[in-house]
Amino acid sequence: MTDPSRIRNFSIVAHIDHGKTTLSDRILQQCHAVTAREMHEQMLDDMELEKERGITIKARAVTLRYTARDGQDYVLNLIDTPGHVDFSYEVSRSLAACEGAVLVVDATQGVEAQTLANAYLATHHNLTIVPVINKIDLPSAEPEKAREQIEQVVGIPADDAVLTSAKMGIGIEDLIERIVRDIPPPKGDPGAPLKALLFDSWYDPYRGVTSLVRIVDGKLEPRMKIRAMGTGLETDVEALGVFRPQAEDVPSLSVGEVGSFWGNIKDLHSTRIGDTITDARNPTAEPLEGFAEAKPMVFAGLFPTDADEYANLRDAMEKLRLNDASFTFEPENSTALGFGFRCGFLGLLHMEIIQERLEREFDLDLITTAPGVNYRVTTTKGEVLEIVNPNHLPPPNYIERIEEPYITATVITRDDFLGGLLKLCEERHGTQKSLEYLASNRVVLTYDFPLNEVVLDFYDKLKSISKGYASFDYEFAGYREGDLIKLDLLVNGDPVDALSLIVHRDEAAVKGRFLAAKMKEIIPRQMFEVVIQAAIGSKIIAREQVSAIRKNVLAKCYGGDITRKRKLLEKQKEGKKRMKRVGRVDIPQEAFLAVLKVE
Repeated sequence: MTDPSRIRNFSIVAHIDHGKTTLSDRILQQCHAVTAREMHEQMLDDMELEKERGITIKARAVTLRYTARDGQDYVLNLIDTPGHVDFSYEVSRSLAACEGAVLVVDATQGVEAQTLANAYLATHHNLTIVPVINKIDLPSAEPEKAREQIEQVVGIPADDAVLTSAKMGIGIEDLIERIVRDIPPPKGDPGAPLKALLFDSWYDPYRGVTSLVRIVDGKLEPRMKIRAMGTGLETDVEALGVFRPQAEDVPSLSVGEVGSFWGNIKDLHSTRIGDTITDARNPTAEPLEGFAEAKPMVFAGLFPTDADEYANLRDAMEKLRLNDASFTFEPENSTALGFGFRCGFLGLLHMEIIQERLEREFDLDLITTAPGVNYRVTTTKGEVLEIVNPNHLPPPNYIERIEEPYITATVITRDDFLGGLLKLCEERHGTQKSLEYLASNRVVLTYDFPLNEVVLDFYDKLKSISKGYASFDYEFAGYREGDLIKLDLLVNGDPVDALSLIVHRDEAAVKGRFLAAKMKEIIPRQMFEVVIQAAIGSKIIAREQVSAIRKNVLAKCYGGDITRKRKLLEKQKEGKKRMKRVGRVDIPQEAFLAVLKVE
């Protein structure tokens, strides 16, 4: 059992690409947690996707031993977190298990939108923040400017911020000494009944559900009967472990320690992240407050290309949901695509990652429909409906009002890109709340946007207009009424439900025309003509036509009367008519993605 005064629990938070994972690698090396032979880049990123994309997707906890300069031994529990806005839920969960946060700022880029968001998250959890200015070895590094920005924008003193270069290994020991000195040890009563925060869990094919906990009071030991206070689940603890960074079994976990336990938990839904774990025979009086459930912001349909794969897709999603509590799904049926699922994601990157993991880890072939958001519809009878799929929208004469989700977005950019970004924000129905200068050439913009306008390609546009310099972060700001209507796409008179959209009334005609034209390019020519129409209710607003492939029936008819030729052509025309009635148009996967490109 470690003396709680010798434990330091901390998280590393930063904007994407500011060097969190490399810094974690260097701290592991400095604490001799891995040998030189075992060391490789991105030590804490296990997923193949994380290594490929060079981003952290899942937060990871590791327990390290460190001997300080004063000769004292300390236990450091380090939690490496993701930087992308879609995974801020992972960050908030990790911070709940810590007493301090190391805030990393890139010396060349300065304070960015996610730096600000993560600093606010840490302050909200009452954590001690240790500012770190990283990448000081680069020729374009301006540590003094970064220091100034931390003080002005984030509002924390940065005169003694630690200067590091994670790549070169500069300043790592100074940083660990600061963590030991400034971050407070955990508080808690080792003699009280067990109280532990469950802050992550994942599915291990060999051991079942692995639950990651932070002990607040009391002690957790093998063969102890525990209860999850939120779900009421009771189980015996079979084994306890910590990650150093390889998994290692331990005899017990006490106050302030972070580790994992395995119980006889086979059902994926019986544990809930944020729950309080306590002793079933001697429970604690009050549960910990836990944290708010992650609310999905973006919804899309996932369908197997082969209908027989439906059961495999369901099993794969069940397993993935345990590893990622913010991912939700429910069964859905589409006339165009058959049986599938309507899934909820935190953002577009999250959706991309989930789709890629399903295809890779479970060997599935999927079709994804265009992402949309959750609308709130009030009917004339006064009922309030949550609508995720445009096809569940009641007829227009039954709708009193439609409300859509809004977000408050923060954009930090260089002032030479300001004009282009303001134009982009106006195009996306944004309402400007503030515009402030951080320094002579850096601007913070705050805008309110309908989430639907931002969810598709806003981030890509933002990056291309600002040549990659602008950074973007957002938070949910509630529902507001909008002038919205449903846009349908008809192929040969039949609506393709997977291509329906809910759009602003003033954009419907333009989007309809564009979508119909795009479909004409994508849908391959058939033996019969294909008519593509965009419609609002019963009103057709755009029409395109894919002409039929014609077989030359007159090839063998030479000479003789014109009526012979006419007879053959009439026969062909009749055949095409019959074919059009019974023929089915196969719509390729690109058609469902074309909706994303609608400008």
